[in-house]
Amino acid sequence: MIAIRPEEPSDIPAIAEIHRSAFGGDIEAKIVEAVRASPAFIRDLSLVTVKDGYVVGHILFSPVRIETDSSSSPALALAPIAVRPGYQRQGVGSMLVEEGLRRCRGLGHSIVIVVGEPSFYTGFGFTPARARGLEAPFPVPDEAFMVRELQGGALGGITGMVCYPSPFLAGLE
Repeated sequence: MIAIRPEEPSDIPAIAEIHRSAFGGDIEAKIVEAVRASPAFIRDLSLVTVKDGYVVGHILFSPVRIETDSSSSPALALAPIAVRPGYQRQGVGSMLVEEGLRRCRGLGHSIVIVVGEPSFYTGFGFTPARARGLEAPFPVPDEAFMVRELQGGALGGITGMVCYPSPFLAGLE
């Protein structure tokens, strides 16, 4: 039996360990820690997968902005996502993405940005973001920079730079 729920304070060490073991380093764990400590943190969109009472996966959605020449539009970034190595390739990551997108939509969010593996994320409706007029603030291959509208027409003419909050970028330092 697998359950997905928002993270709890007692999950924090397990979440950090999952990201470190899945990615072989501290970058993603530091991003989660920095976002969690910021006012932009949305606890209901920091989800864990629990199997047999054991946290085996984590996904985080964070607020970002799409800056145009004349305005700014809200969006979310899906990052990072990790599954404990012994539980990978069993559908845990897919369950996290599906449930996370459902919760994002339920909370009224309409646009999600991701930088990731196209063969994985296109299965959830993500499409190339640059083809939709969006730019990333850092170098990323076109095929890995993707967007998903959670409500039809949400991008409706919105073009510009996706701006990540400083706590998110602080995790990269």
